[in-house]
Amino acid sequence: MITQSRLLDRKLLRRGDSFDQSLLWMVILMLSFSLVMVYSASIAYATHDGGSPYFYLVRQAIYLGAGSFLALIAVRIPLRTWKKLTPFILVGSLILLIMVLVLGREINGAKRWIHFGSFNVQPTELFKLAIILYLSSFFTRRAEVLKEFKKIWFAGIPVGMGLGLIILEPDFGSFVVVSVIAVCLLFLAGLPFRWFMAVVGFGLIAMAALILFEPYRLARVAAFLDPWSDPLGKGYQLTHSLMAIGRGSWFGVGLGASLEKRFYLPEAHTDFIFAVIGEEFGFLGMVVLIFCYVWLVIRAFSIGKQARDLELFYNSFVAKGIGIWLGIQSFFNIGVNIGLLPTKGLTLPLLSYGGSAVIVMLVCIGLLLRVDYENRRLMRGFKI
Repeated sequence: MITQSRLLDRKLLRRGDSFDQSLLWMVILMLSFSLVMVYSASIAYATHDGGSPYFYLVRQAIYLGAGSFLALIAVRIPLRTWKKLTPFILVGSLILLIMVLVLGREINGAKRWIHFGSFNVQPTELFKLAIILYLSSFFTRRAEVLKEFKKIWFAGIPVGMGLGLIILEPDFGSFVVVSVIAVCLLFLAGLPFRWFMAVVGFGLIAMAALILFEPYRLARVAAFLDPWSDPLGKGYQLTHSLMAIGRGSWFGVGLGASLEKRFYLPEAHTDFIFAVIGEEFGFLGMVVLIFCYVWLVIRAFSIGKQARDLELFYNSFVAKGIGIWLGIQSFFNIGVNIGLLPTKGLTLPLLSYGGSAVIVMLVCIGLLLRVDYENRRLMRGFKI
């Protein structure tokens, strides 16, 4: 895979491309598929609520348009400028996390969104990006801190503050995603292995404690272990997700023919859109989609490695951080849908219906394209 990626880099460079067109077209194809599947998965709910069958489709198109516009801006901003803006983005995201606890409207026992008219803002999505930018900047400026264990805690203060605010919402899924991003970036930055294992061990103990001492999380784990023991209660989402995927068999029942999306499977157009894809496109469709995510992650790491070889270390961490985020969140969402992991309330990147998640992820794609653009300019001898 890596060899093929290097050959692709060289081919594109010889061709004179200023950015990775294959990456751009992969994202465009996935966003187009997102519109198709959001419409398919949401039409029953939109019609039942007395609105237009295109309600969620139109809103998703607006989110994609806004995200694409911001991605276009992001790709035009040099990474050195992003590095200077990092403290403001980090502080802004922490302020929003505090605001959501005060001003956020409680939905299903959680405060995760700040409402602005008919649109909702989810601060945790911005915080995920902020953590990638912050740790990338910190590791390029203060790499020596990683060699002194007593100083490592300093880098973790903003991360710990954000994680504490996220768990107060509560949003355990995002808590895990941010934790994994931070730990993986620590590993890539060269944290000594014994300290890395200590951090991982502490994190696992903390997550286990959060599950054991919170009844509803413990109930989710119990439902995950045996969803059929309570198919109408805690195991309802998982059992219907598994039935949708099972009904899809090898090649699916056809686009639009899903039964589970018709008021059986909750959150069919958000958290469980993968199950609808499995029902309508079958095992083959799921494998193709998983391949797309694997390709995106490999491409992100390839761009990051290329930036590291060019001694653009900040750019390298940013690209790899985005790759980690894409990989871990898609893994968690797919894992929940197929019964591999307990339910967490995480969307499928670039595909699920949503505002903040889609917009921020598209900004990340813009950043990834910018890293690749700067790599190519430097390889051609231009200044960046």
